Amino acid sequence: MKFHGKDAKIIVWEHNTHIGDARATEMASEGMVNVGQLMRVQHLNDGVVAVGFGSYKGSVVAGREWGDSMRKIKVPEAVVGSWEHAFHLAGNGKNKLLLMNKVKDEECLSSYIGHRAIGVVYNPEHERFGNYVSTILPKRYDAFIFLDETSALHPIHIEPYGNQIPETYPFGM
Repeated sequence: MKFHGKDAKIIVWEHNTHIGDARATEMASEGMVNVGQLMRVQHLNDGVVAVGFGSYKGSVVAGREWGDSMRKIKVPEAVVGSWEHAFHLAGNGKNKLLLMNKVKDEECLSSYIGHRAIGVVYNPEHERFGNYVSTILPKRYDAFIFLDETSALHPIHIEPYGNQIPETYPFGM
């Protein structure tokens, strides 16, 4: 923003674990801070909006553990009692955009509920005991996009120059 001026806008695309405010998760009790929290604290009056994503079932491209090759992985139906399961039941399988500004202080939505985390690493075998982050969703995000069923991306494979990704990646594709 220093380079483009005070009226510049920026979009930071990150995993939910990074962009959602850590203070609305169990991460805060472990002393963790993330980008979403820092952006809200440092730029509270600058129009910062944190948007999260979730899905009930489908498929994704990820590795099963750190350092693993990426592959298409089936995502099972969300665990009963999770945010994703609740949105699936509430909408009869329809996609949703939820704006949190009017509900963020509602007492009935202020409990920690499991919110599925799917990122570069995702292992469905850990579904019940490792893929969910206890979250107060309306305090973690300003908006939430729920896709009832996802389809895995079809990644474009690039040929690196030596051991480096081309400077134009992904813009020169």
